[in-house]
Order: sequence, then C-alpha cells, then structure tokens
Amino acid sequence: MKISASIYSSSNKNLEENIRILDELNIDMIHIDFNDKKSDEEKIFSDIKRIKSLCPIPIDLHIISENPSKYFDYIRDLKIEFVTFQYEAIKEKFSIPIFKKTLIGIAVVSNTSIDIIEKYKNKIDFILLMTTTPGESGGKFNTKNFKKIRECRAKYPKIKIHVDGGINDELGFIMRILGVQACVSGSYLMNHKNIASALYVLKSSVVHSEYILKDFMINLGECPVLNIKENSIKKALLTIEKYNLGFVMFTNDKGEYCGLVSNADIRKGILNNFENFNKIDLDKLVNKKSITINENCSIGEMLKIIQKNDFIISFIPIIDNKNKLTGCITFWDLIISES
Repeated sequence: MKISASIYSSSNKNLEENIRILDELNIDMIHIDFNDKKSDEEKIFSDIKRIKSLCPIPIDLHIISENPSKYFDYIRDLKIEFVTFQYEAIKEKFSIPIFKKTLIGIAVVSNTSIDIIEKYKNKIDFILLMTTTPGESGGKFNTKNFKKIRECRAKYPKIKIHVDGGINDELGFIMRILGVQACVSGSYLMNHKNIASALYVLKSSVVHSEYILKDFMINLGECPVLNIKENSIKKALLTIEKYNLGFVMFTNDKGEYCGLVSNADIRKGILNNFENFNKIDLDKLVNKKSITINENCSIGEMLKIIQKNDFIISFIPIIDNKNKLTGCITFWDLIISES
C-alpha cells in the first residue's frame, strides 16, 4: 500500500525541510489539498513547482472547486502525476480530462454513494474516499467507510481505492486488509516526533488498537456460508467459486459456527479418493477446530491470537459470545501488500 504524505498538515512550515525528510524516506506521494475558496491559488502551484525542483516524488493533488476545469492548464504544464476532483464541490458541467502521465480520480465524502462512480468508471483511475471532512486535517475516521470500501472493491474491481482521513497505524493495517491501494496521512505522519517511525508503522505494523473486529469485518451476508446439513462437495465448491475467497464456512440451524472447508481441504479429499470422487464425505473434510475470534476483540488481540500459531492464517471466522457466526476476516490483500 502506498502512502501519500499530506504536506500542509505539518506543524513545521519549512517546506524544503519537510520535502527533504520525505524524500530520504522514499515516500510514495506528496498530497496537496487545494480548496480554491480557502487556499491561495498562486501559492499552491508555486509550492508544487518548488517541490518538483527539489525531488522526484509524485504530486498527489486534490482539487476542491466548483469549477475545476480552471486548473487544467496548471495540471498539464506541471505534469502533476495524480489529480483528484472533489465530486460534491463541482458546479460546472464537468468532463473527466485526459492528460499525459496523469492519473485521474474522483473524491467522495462518506455520505455520498459509490454509485456515482458509474458515470466515471471508464474514465478514472481511482476513487478517493474522504473519511473525514475534505481539506481539514486531524479529523476522526468515519467507520461507515469500511463497508464502502468493500462495496467499491466488489462493484468496481478495476478502479483503485485511495483513502484520506484519520489514517494512523491501526487504520493503515485495516486498509491493507481491505485491499486499499493508497492512503493519505496528514497529522499522524507529518506531526509525529519521528516521521520515519510513523511511516514504518503505517506500512507494516500496529502500535495501538482502538477498533474492534466487527467494525470492519466482512459481514455474514457477504460471506461464503452453508448449513452443515448441506454436506455436498458440489455445493461447497460452488459456494467457494461464487465468493472467490478460497473457503466456505458452515453453521447449524441456530446459526452457530460448525467449521470450515478450504480449497486445500477439498483438494486433499479429491486426491485421497481420486478413483471414486462420489465417495468423498464432505463432513470428514470440515475443519471443526479452526481458529475463531470474537467480534468484540481488538486488532491487537487478534494479532496475539494469530502470532500463537506457527502456520500462515489466510482467513478467520468471526463469532459472537454465543458462538454464532457473524462474519469473517481475510488476509489475502494484506499478504500481497507485504510481499
């Protein structure tokens, strides 16, 4: 996952010093918020020129304007690498521009449906989910965006997801789990006593834990689940194929968790019964002692449970206090992001 440092969130007003530090740390992008009702247009684009003269770090420009087309010439002349237009602010008749070597995104606030992507889906490279107030530093992450990210990935798999607002070490970890491609970090990164340390934990660690698993897990309705009575290899395979997560979980009539079967389990079953496929007993393949975690556990508690095991965990069923299945968490995107 890439990190875009929000340069104007820094309490250190020395632009050159901030850029030098970020360049030494090989930051992925430099994020610049430009709200033309609040910002000095001449200063913003002058700063971009200065940054480009100081380092090769790509500029990630977020334009909040009723008439964003006014800035197309700046974008073209400065060869800005990433440009995002704030959807809710636009008043003019707007078409997505095309620039050489510039990736274009649309930004939406938490209360705007991702359905607006539909009219832009063939013209944008990414969507920027604003999880706090656009253009304001230090806001609190709105948890409704966890579901929004999952919906966006499912509906528009070819469009990359960027997230801006309230990103710290814990949320950076969750974003990697959810498959987010880039996060903007402002106050947490730029005002940390050690920017290098802050950047490290954003990309690879968790220092503190505030959110619980049910805040961001895949909810039950989106999970591959069968009733344990439906002990058919065919149904299991069809469910695994439908959800494309590599496993299917089983519950009883009360919704209580009974176990799971993975692609690997079925493959072993086929190999052990290769001569007579019809004799495979699905019930014998179900792992009834798989790891589960309570939905009210924190990320820190989850990591402690995972670290106690000496094998790679790719997914975990999530249960409530009565052992009822409530969802799951998968780590495929996290594994990819760490590779």
